[in-house]
Parts: sequence; C-alpha cells; structure tokens
Amino acid sequence: MRPRTLLVAISPVLVGAAFSVARAGTIDIVAALLVLGAALLVQVATNMQNDVGYTVRGGEQSGTRTGLPRATANGWLSVGQVRAGIVVVGAIALGVGLSLVAYRGWPVLVVGALSLSAALAYMGGPKPIAYTPFGELTVFVFFGLVAVAGTEWVLTGSVSSSSLLASMAIGGLAAAALAVNNHRDIDHDRQVGRRTFAVIAGNAGSRRLYAGLLLGPFILVLVMAVSAHAPSLLLPLLLLPTAARLLRDFVVCRPGAAFNLILFRTFRLELGFAVLLSAGALLIRVLD
Repeated sequence: MRPRTLLVAISPVLVGAAFSVARAGTIDIVAALLVLGAALLVQVATNMQNDVGYTVRGGEQSGTRTGLPRATANGWLSVGQVRAGIVVVGAIALGVGLSLVAYRGWPVLVVGALSLSAALAYMGGPKPIAYTPFGELTVFVFFGLVAVAGTEWVLTGSVSSSSLLASMAIGGLAAAALAVNNHRDIDHDRQVGRRTFAVIAGNAGSRRLYAGLLLGPFILVLVMAVSAHAPSLLLPLLLLPTAARLLRDFVVCRPGAAFNLILFRTFRLELGFAVLLSAGALLIRVLD
C-alpha cells in the first residue's frame, strides 16, 4: 500500500475542501471525509496494481531496479493475494462512490470510475500508462485537476477559477514526485522496455521536466493571489527556498537509491504547499 505515498492523495482533497469553505463559509464534514476516502482508495489501488503489474511483466528480472521493494517481487505476497486485495479496495471504493451519489448524483460515479480505471491502467492492461511518456500527465490530471476541483464540486456544486489554478499547482507537485521516480529508474526502464518521459527525453530533459513541475506551482500561486485579490494565497511562497534546495539536490544526486530521499522530500513539499495554500484560502474567508 506504501503509506508514505498517500500524501499525494491527501493534499488535493485538503486544498479542494479549503477553497470550498472559503466560498461557502461552511463544510459538510461527512462529504469531505468520503471524498478523502475515495482519493486514498484510488492511490492504494494504484500502488497495489503497480506492485503486481510490474512483477507479472517481469520488470524485476534485470536486477537493476533501484526503487522501493515490491511485495510480490520479494515473495512477501503472491500475485493472487494482491489482486484479491485490489478487488476488495475497488469494492470499498464503489461503496464510497455510491454514498457520494447522494450529494451530486450519478456523475460522481463517472468521475470515480474514470479515476479507478486510470489507477488500474497505470500498470495494467495490454498497454500500461507506466510504459508510456504519459505517466506524469496522468498524475497531473487525476491527482490535481480531478482531485482538487472534484472535491470543491462535490462540496459546493461548482468550481471556482482559483480552485482550478490550485488544482494545476497541486497536480504539478504530484507529477513531480513521479518524475523523480522515473528519473531514478531511467536506465532500468530502458532495459525493460518502458518508454517513460525520462527514457525518451533523456537525463537533461527529465531534469527540466522536474524543474518545471516543481517550480511552476509557485508561479501559479502568484497568478491566484493577483486574480483573486487575496494576498493570503501567497503563503506557499514560504516554501520556495525549500523547493530550490530540493531542485539543487535533485540535479546533483548520485544515480540510484539516493533518489528515494528526493522522492519523499517531494511528497512532503507537496503536503506543505497544500497546507499553506489551504490556510491562505481559509484566511480569505476570515479576513473578508
């Protein structure tokens, strides 16, 4: 399940909920918790499918992968056990989706079904997303645009322009984490036939992608603050020095497992960014 990666699911829901409070002045806690549960389940399903899918495809056979250990590859769990777990997670997610139908109708199930399908398709099916250059884009869409704007839509029935910009910022940081993952494994992925963005663009292109995904959200914060006439939305800029150090360490990081620390620092940066952006959104309501 990789609990430390679940920050990528918590951050967008936190931001979407905060922007909904900023607009409506209140929040339905039950609905917010259901949305959070759905986001966490999608991330868990992604992690589990990633584990079993990679093993089934023989991705571990070269012995050159430097990523985090996989349960099926190490024999801790069988492929059948993990697949059974995915079915259970999917069933629970369906139950949560049906509960959310009461708030916004059947379109909620459509969004949920698309999100879960993308999670399973990341490392499943005849052409997994993880074997294409579109992994970062998929994360940007589903853990940014869909998760942030979808949360606000469930809670308020509409989506604000500020929330859309916020969803792009959070999506960028979530995609940055995957960019670290793919950059770390660039040589291994090339050997096993994965055509990730890092493999296609090379080390230099991969570094530029990470830089853009990491620093772009801070530019979006400026746009948000100006367009909404809300200086409090500038709070995430406090983390700009942290992001700059992270980018520097990414560039000089030695190939291999050392990138795992960069990966988890990116997760923490996203959560910190989300917390400060949420605080800024709530201050809009307080200072109004």
